[in-house]
Amino acid sequence: MSNTTLDAPYLDLADPGFAMQSEQLRSARERSWYARTNFGLAVLRYDEVSKLLKSPKLSQGSAKWPEHNGVHGGLFFDWWTKNLLVLEGEDHHRIRRLLNPAFSPRLIKDLVPRFQALANELIDDFIDNGECEFIRDFAEPYATRVLTILLGIPESEWPTIARLASTIGLALGVTFKRDLEKVDAAVAELYAYAEDLIRDRQATPGEDFVSRLVLANRDGDRLSDEELRNALVLLIFGGMDTTRNQLGLALQSFMRNPDQWELLAERPDLGGKAVEEVMRTNPTVTWVTREAVEDFTYQGLDIARGTTVHLFTQSSGTDPMAFPDPDMDLLAEHAPHYGFGGGVHHCLGHFVARADMSEALPLLARRLAGPHLTGGDEWLPDSGNTGPIRLPIGFTKRS
Repeated sequence: MSNTTLDAPYLDLADPGFAMQSEQLRSARERSWYARTNFGLAVLRYDEVSKLLKSPKLSQGSAKWPEHNGVHGGLFFDWWTKNLLVLEGEDHHRIRRLLNPAFSPRLIKDLVPRFQALANELIDDFIDNGECEFIRDFAEPYATRVLTILLGIPESEWPTIARLASTIGLALGVTFKRDLEKVDAAVAELYAYAEDLIRDRQATPGEDFVSRLVLANRDGDRLSDEELRNALVLLIFGGMDTTRNQLGLALQSFMRNPDQWELLAERPDLGGKAVEEVMRTNPTVTWVTREAVEDFTYQGLDIARGTTVHLFTQSSGTDPMAFPDPDMDLLAEHAPHYGFGGGVHHCLGHFVARADMSEALPLLARRLAGPHLTGGDEWLPDSGNTGPIRLPIGFTKRS
């Protein structure tokens, strides 16, 4: 790294008080397109994030995350270093190609009425109380039961799935090493779960997602049982944890922008737009990690091979140079956000998340007026994957 980095702003990402949506971050972004951090470089502006996300000089950097946290083995380590999220090159391309047909928009479209029925059923359970704990009563059961519907497993099993996915989620936080034993135990349990599911569908395939995966053969190429299992664990973990967090963040965004909530209540057709705006301005994945595969210079900055580069999705999505009016606006046309990553590692399940959230948000808006915090909310750290752990809210039932 060159001397020029010494002039760049410094951000302490491990500080519990660090906030993505803070004056500190905004002024750093105004001063410079990048900042130094205790976890490598952080890229703060939209234009640079766009270009570096697609740069062949950077590879998926999350592969080294366990090692950066002093974790060099164990079940999570083995799964993590072999899953689609961190694989590169031919392996990544092949597994992705074989997984793709299972994520058919057609399959999702057919499930939309079930997503709507599920959202209404959950809202029915708390609407007469005028208050709820949004994560426990809506976001977590909704995100998890959508997954059970997709996977063709009984919806009644959702609490187990939610518990395992949340536990594995601890591995992506700054307390990873402390939580390692719990995380490894959850991976073991989820492995067994996925293996049973695969065996069952191999014996009696149906119309569901797992059956499609099991039958996924392309040009004589197929997924091994281990690759299938790793992909299923990634889907269960990635699909539940992020959607739950993102629904909680969506509610936070709308509570800060009540006029947009009213607009969504009047115009449920803006559900898709609501998801994009929330993910642009308030994403659960606050950064995407890359690693330099060679020495290179970018905009006068020397980046050495092996340097960790965090592309800040939230900061880039509200960068005034790319979004002159960065606030949430369901009627505005905006450049694409990177809440689902970008480049070859663009999130494979993005349209599942888009489909289930774009149904849930308008239904919530049409039924709950004036949602507001009632106190006692708890949050994950504001770095890596963030979101509310508890979100008690009050509201008025719309007639």
